[in-house]
Amino acid sequence: MLIRLLRTHLRPYRRDLLFVVLLQLVQTLATLYLPTLNADIIDKGVITGDTHYIIKTGGLMLAVTLVQIACAVGAVFFGARTAMALGRDIRHSVFARVSEFSAREVGHFSTPSLITRNTNDVQQVQMLALMTFTLMVSAPIMCIGGIILALNQDARLSLLLLVSVPALGIIVTLIISRMRPLFRKMQERIDEINRIMREQITGVRVIRAFVRDSSERERFSAANSDLYEVGLGTGRLMALMFPSVMLVLNFSSIAVLWFGGHLINDGTMQVGALTAFLSYLLQILMSVMMATFMFVMVPRAEVCAERIVEVLDTKPEVLPPLRPVPAGPARGRLELRHAEFRYPGAQQPVLRDINLVAEPGQVTAIVGGTGSGKTTLISLIPRLFDATEGEVLIDGVNVRDLDPAELSRLVGLVPQKPYLFSGTVASNLRYGNPDATEAELWHALEIAQGRDFVAQMQGGLDAKIAQGGTNVSGGQRQRIAIARAIAHVPEIYLFDDSFSALDYATDAALRTALARETASATVLIVAQRVATIRNADKIVVLDGGRIVACGTHEELMAADETYREIVLSQLTEAEARAGSAA
Repeated sequence: MLIRLLRTHLRPYRRDLLFVVLLQLVQTLATLYLPTLNADIIDKGVITGDTHYIIKTGGLMLAVTLVQIACAVGAVFFGARTAMALGRDIRHSVFARVSEFSAREVGHFSTPSLITRNTNDVQQVQMLALMTFTLMVSAPIMCIGGIILALNQDARLSLLLLVSVPALGIIVTLIISRMRPLFRKMQERIDEINRIMREQITGVRVIRAFVRDSSERERFSAANSDLYEVGLGTGRLMALMFPSVMLVLNFSSIAVLWFGGHLINDGTMQVGALTAFLSYLLQILMSVMMATFMFVMVPRAEVCAERIVEVLDTKPEVLPPLRPVPAGPARGRLELRHAEFRYPGAQQPVLRDINLVAEPGQVTAIVGGTGSGKTTLISLIPRLFDATEGEVLIDGVNVRDLDPAELSRLVGLVPQKPYLFSGTVASNLRYGNPDATEAELWHALEIAQGRDFVAQMQGGLDAKIAQGGTNVSGGQRQRIAIARAIAHVPEIYLFDDSFSALDYATDAALRTALARETASATVLIVAQRVATIRNADKIVVLDGGRIVACGTHEELMAADETYREIVLSQLTEAEARAGSAA
């Protein structure tokens, strides 16, 4: 997965990678050439007392060093730029794919996991790429070049490499094989930490209301300790790796000096050659050590790449049509024909055989008990979910065949849990209509009964809104969300229990103003409060995912026991009849 991910996202940077390889090649060759020049200075200059040769060769060494430095700087520059671009592109790809996900895919991965995959996981892959471009490219060149030049200095002494290099390889393989499963656990533990942190920050009011601070601290502490234990396990293995590598390196140096000293004593090897051989041995083992350092990072990067590719390979359930069909004359007629929705693997569908027509100029209300499928039904219209069977039609065109932008233009949704984005009141209101004027925004707020409190906020339309709208009350958040839908000016309005946080007076005033504004539009309202929906043109009663009754308030009170139970759970018989008479 790691190779596939890198190959896909590094393709646009092949020229930069070529520069990195060429610069690293020149830099490594210069590094390998220096010990040979140093050996020549010792054998032909220092021992013979030839000062001119020392100066001439020293000048050459200085020039080679300058080339080495220049190439190293260039390689790091191009390598770092490419690695940063790689991270940027992967994050963009993950974000773009997550943006296409329906609620089903988001629920499958969970929000904290998706955040971790697009931040920490991408960072691990990016860091591996950075270290590869700046260190790993030169490691095999230095290793192979060092072996060749070491053989050139003394073939017999080079036999030590047959012991040192395999010993390093065995140590690295044994340690790395044990680190990979720990790195997967580490990323999963980070997911868990993010999930708990998100829950505790979002639900801080509930936690304090029930005085659960200590239990939440214990829950976080347990997750934190799990991450600590896994991190400690990987840390132990990493701590074992580097001393093992240095042990092999130092024993190899001792062996070279021991056997090399005997060769010098026998007159079969010169001092400069031994110095050069020792330098090449260190370079060879250092290149293996650099590779070892990379191998430490590879298992974690592989795990992260698998998690990233898992997101990228997930096909969104809700896909835009290949050949979008233009919408007919915009009237806003909505129809569901034998619509059904079933979660993958579920034995029973959430919705079954839904047949519903909502006409322009009418208010259609949907009521039912908890879990009856009201929100799911509303979600089928803007394609937050796609019906698993049947059709959802707008002006006679299946929503699956409409361009997403066209569908968004036709439908305005106020969700059950309204969400406001960080920014200002105006930026939130313009979310569906970027060209809306200030007058249009104030008009939308006035209909949503939000003009007064926004005018009192510092800055008015430019007043700051925190992420999620946490700096305004629940009722204010609902009214801004309703105003956002009104400013969008859709043909179909979907209100999913959008008046629950409003007091009765505000609810009544809002519905009165909204009725005038949406007189020619199609309006669907999901509500638990009977007062909100009893004057609707048509009331649809859901029970167990089926439509069990449909009619006006008066008709249903007389004919449907389910609706009658819902009404009488909130109103007395006299109040229900008074409402009917009104």
